[in-house]
Amino acid sequence: MDLLCFWVGFFLFLGFWVVAFSDQDGFLSLTCGGTTNYTDSSNISWIPDNEFIATGKTTTISYIEGTSSFSVPVRFFPILQSHNCYRLPVSNVSFLVLVRAQFVYKDYDGLGKPPSFSVSLGTAIVSTIDLRKTDPWIEEFLWPVDKDTVSFCLHNIPDSGVPVITSIEVRPLPQGAYTSGMEDFPHKSLRKSYRIDCGNTNGSLRYPLDPYDRIWDADQSFAPFHVSTGFKTQLITFNFLGLKESLPADILQTARVLARRDALTYNLSLDTLADYYIVLYFAGILPVFPSFDILINGDVAQSDYTVRSSEVSALYFTQRGINSLNITLKSISFYPQINAIEVYEILDIPEEASSTTVSALQVIQQSIGLDLGWQGDPCSPTKWDQVECEGNIVTSLKLSDINLRSISPAIGDLLDLKTLDLHNTSLTGELQNLGSLTRLEKLNLSFNQLTSFGTELDSLVSLQILDLQNNTLQGMVPDSLGELEDLHLLNVENNKLQGVLPQSLNTESLEIRASGNLCLSFSTMTCNDFSGSDNSSIEAPQVTIFPGKKHTRHSNIAVILGAIGGALLALLILATISVMLYVKKRRTDVTSMERAMLDMRNWNSAKVFSHKEIKAATNNFKQLLGRGSFGSVYLGKLPNGRMVAVKVRFDKSQLGADSFVNEVHLLSRIRHQNLVCLEGFCHESKQQILVYEYLHCGSLADHLYGPKSKKVSLSWVRRLKIAVDAAKGLDYLHNGNEPRIIHRDIKCSNILLDKQMNAKVCDFGLSKQVTQADATHVTTVVKGTAGYLDPEYYSTQQLTEKSDVYSFGVVLLELICGREPLSHSGTPDSFNLVLWAKPYLQAGAYEIVDESLEGTFDVESMRKAALVAVRSVERDASKRPTIAEVLSELKEAYIIQLSYLQSRDI
Repeated sequence: MDLLCFWVGFFLFLGFWVVAFSDQDGFLSLTCGGTTNYTDSSNISWIPDNEFIATGKTTTISYIEGTSSFSVPVRFFPILQSHNCYRLPVSNVSFLVLVRAQFVYKDYDGLGKPPSFSVSLGTAIVSTIDLRKTDPWIEEFLWPVDKDTVSFCLHNIPDSGVPVITSIEVRPLPQGAYTSGMEDFPHKSLRKSYRIDCGNTNGSLRYPLDPYDRIWDADQSFAPFHVSTGFKTQLITFNFLGLKESLPADILQTARVLARRDALTYNLSLDTLADYYIVLYFAGILPVFPSFDILINGDVAQSDYTVRSSEVSALYFTQRGINSLNITLKSISFYPQINAIEVYEILDIPEEASSTTVSALQVIQQSIGLDLGWQGDPCSPTKWDQVECEGNIVTSLKLSDINLRSISPAIGDLLDLKTLDLHNTSLTGELQNLGSLTRLEKLNLSFNQLTSFGTELDSLVSLQILDLQNNTLQGMVPDSLGELEDLHLLNVENNKLQGVLPQSLNTESLEIRASGNLCLSFSTMTCNDFSGSDNSSIEAPQVTIFPGKKHTRHSNIAVILGAIGGALLALLILATISVMLYVKKRRTDVTSMERAMLDMRNWNSAKVFSHKEIKAATNNFKQLLGRGSFGSVYLGKLPNGRMVAVKVRFDKSQLGADSFVNEVHLLSRIRHQNLVCLEGFCHESKQQILVYEYLHCGSLADHLYGPKSKKVSLSWVRRLKIAVDAAKGLDYLHNGNEPRIIHRDIKCSNILLDKQMNAKVCDFGLSKQVTQADATHVTTVVKGTAGYLDPEYYSTQQLTEKSDVYSFGVVLLELICGREPLSHSGTPDSFNLVLWAKPYLQAGAYEIVDESLEGTFDVESMRKAALVAVRSVERDASKRPTIAEVLSELKEAYIIQLSYLQSRDI
């Protein structure tokens, strides 16, 4: 009677588990190469794989295994591309999944050559499949989930046949399972070696008995005596002691028990020399409390371990660098027992490349218009073509012989590049969009049609090799190249350069290759003035210059005297021509200047300063406030005591007279309380100087990223007020001015604060006017700051007001999160502020809000500001709000926060 009660209770218990987990929530079962849906004998639903992969061909295999015959579909990959990838959805789980795959060859192609190939999950190569050794081959992995899909790829091994796969299964696992004891192995995955249902000799066990569809192998390969719980006469109610792996009742009801007081041993062979994770399970199914020592490979791992009645427990061990495993339970009292064993190889998961890097590379691929095969992660598990990596950092990009036409601004987001090769890519115009690559060491832009050095080369402070040969560069080699202390090779052969090379390049450590130009030399006496010659048959000197090396003296005094006489004559002719050209140019410049100055004075809105007045106001440019790509800004004080910011353009950023006049005309007409006012200008002595009102409290960037005392002063209500002020200024540019103005460089450092912390937008140096009332965009060369650039703008070069909205949206995210747009701290997913913050804020997860604001903001106020920020940085410009709409939402958020603060004061 007692035995009958036990079995009734047991099956009721078993039935509970089956019913509770029979819905297969989160299960994905793919028949690779299949064409129809079906349900197998375990009531698991299977679907074809064609929606999850775009490569490969399919066929059906028929074969006999023992006494059974099988007919299974397969997918194989005859085109030898670097990898073939499944995108497996895992959206219903967020912790750990089991991924199981089967590979079958069985001579389906009649060649009798079973293949070998590697398999990857995410960024990790997890196994090498060798169907010459075992056919079929089954692999199973436990994979930590941090995204809604996981990439499962098959990779060719040269001369090793065609990859083939039969099925893929994805199963969710219990929350927190298989993490105990893994503290010293962060960011790892597990590859199954053994999963043994100890004491069971009646075949493998899986779903529905195991609701997570783990396959438990029978314990029939090991000799010692075993018993099961069939002799129990009552239902056992187990206490699981916090066991997170949720073992099925069937596993717990069987055990291997040694019949005498001795040692129970499992000897397990392992595939590879590696680190392993071992889990031993014990359930108190005996009427005694057995105690025993547990030895792993001869060493005591746990001493005097006791299994208590009705309790379920587990022990977790890790073993480093082993290729065999001996598990011994050595008796202390009663009989050693064990209910289940799991053994996994511990696999590294390489860090992903930063989301900023991946996004930039994808934009580059789109702008090229070619499928470069860039999928997944650029560095792992295998690197992309044209890319080199150091770990998870992209350090080299080589896109030679591709028709690029221009350097994509997205390249400027690849901040860790050390090598950039864009030779023979049809580049034209000036060298641009590389100023942020401060770690770049080798830059090859040869065999293009570049005409200008641009203004960014001096920012490449780590540059060692600069190859610009076979372009159409004109004018002189810029002085700024001399500021590159690490430069040891400059190749400018076969261009249209001429003139005196900067003396800063005349060092022993720098090799200059300059043949094939009109004339380049460190001396004005070396060359005649070829630029003024009409004799096209005269060849330019062909030279390679090695500065710092001594030249051999000529022993023939007549030759020396002749050379000196010729040089003096050439110098006299050159001086005469130069004086004539200078006088002519001076007259032209004076006429142009006089006309421009007359125009400027007629505007009656901005004061015209002399250079002498500027020097006096700045105390000879004594106090530097800041430096940007267009010039230096100095603190000045006018005779009336008014403080001003004096912006002096670098020589290399000088505009033509007409362009400078137009810019001053534009700036002098702009008057708004939230736009920095132009006080005056100077345009003389080859100087282009703008004089602005001075704002005493610096920029928003100073307060967000400066000393902590400044950051604390930026409360949420103050941040909202700053955002409202800046949006008002931007709204005036877009809608209150004619012609409309697109700022093109909105960022925190271009939002300045006065003594009352009112915000004003500054620096219209990059701005563009929209002169036609009905124009939707301006097509222009991409300019701006990395991290703030509208992705649609830099992929299409079509500038709209929505480009400013995107940049302002980034500023709003900075105000909310208190961190910069691009960062190399934290995890790769957090490097790009937009990509990191959007999903949190969309979900109302405000734990990413700047910690200095914690507990000080109204949730509804934050929600409004966060949502308008998220909408503003939509990749599709048509989905972004206008700046007027942004301003409206920010005003509401500001009013809500004010009411919240007032209610707290009451």
